[in-house]
Amino acid sequence: MEVINTLGRRKTAVARLYMQAGTGKIVVNNRDYKEYFSVPTLQYKVEQPFMVAQLMGQYDVKANLDGGGVTGQAEALRMAIAKALVEINPELRPALKSQGFLRRDPRMVERKKPGQPKARKRFQFSKR
Repeated sequence: MEVINTLGRRKTAVARLYMQAGTGKIVVNNRDYKEYFSVPTLQYKVEQPFMVAQLMGQYDVKANLDGGGVTGQAEALRMAIAKALVEINPELRPALKSQGFLRRDPRMVERKKPGQPKARKRFQFSKR
């Protein structure tokens, strides 16, 4: 089997993924994903597409993550894995799509406005 290359995004995080048949090893930025994502909930997010497709431990994943925070990176990686699984087997698409793994989450940080300390927060109003 050839190497499948996909891309996943969330907020400002980008995950470039290389997947091939193997023993289920997931390497993120040259480190094991359990070491990279130390929080169990983030590890679960990375494993979700394999659990839904019932393919846990059948593919080796090598991912390069860039930008954003750890949660955004984990969700970007989840999207990239789901896209790769659909590329391998198109019959998995309905199951992964129903879980929302193939949809790019459009929510982004709102920009800071001039004359305000943050996007929506205002400086304290003084009447006198």
